[in-house]
This record gives sequence, C-alpha cells and structure tokens, in this order.
Amino acid sequence: QVQLVESGGGLVQPGGSLGLSCTASGNDFSSSAMGWYRQSTGKERELVATFTVSGNVNYADFVKGRFTLSGGNAKNTIFLEVKYLKPEDAGVYYCRYYDARHDRIYWGQGTQVTVSS
Repeated sequence: QVQLVESGGGLVQPGGSLGLSCTASGNDFSSSAMGWYRQSTGKERELVATFTVSGNVNYADFVKGRFTLSGGNAKNTIFLEVKYLKPEDAGVYYCRYYDARHDRIYWGQGTQVTVSS
C-alpha cells in the first residue's frame, strides 16, 4: 500500500506563486509514475503535470510554461512550482502515484489552492 503525503497550497494572490510537494512511501518504487492533478469546483479532475514511467514530464496545455515539475519517480518525491497563478488555477490539487508493476493508482488527500486578491 502506497501512502502519499502532500504539502503546500494555500491562499495566493493572482500573479503569485507557490510550491506543492508530494512524498510517497510504503511500496516498491520500481516502475512508477508520480504527478499532480487538480479539480476545480464543478469540473472533473484533470492532469496538471506528471512524470511518465520512463521519467519524462508531461504538462497540461494550460500550464504554458508557468508550472515546473521536479523531483522524480526514483526519488519518491515530486515538487510542483507554480508561478503567475490565475483565478482559474484554484482548486484541490491531488498527488497521483501510478504503480506500473501492479497497474494500480493511488491518490493523495488533496491540498487546496485558492487564488484571490
């Protein structure tokens, strides 16, 4: 069983920045992929940025250079740096861990990001 611990988030003014981190524990971490998803009010959960199993990084189109994903699957920790936040970036951000060996997905508890002046 994989446990995910998220930190970061909070209230940020438009144009501001913040960082989100996620650390995984409790499993064999070979062949995995970690990433961040978000869910805004009234919308479905969507990809923000993720490492692939091979270690590449995929970003959602709306990121447009504003977000940076660092860390890595092998480090069991990922960090999402978010800059130039917009009101539409607000929502609950979830860490996702994909166990490729067993084809299982684990989610963190989510961390709230509020963008408001």
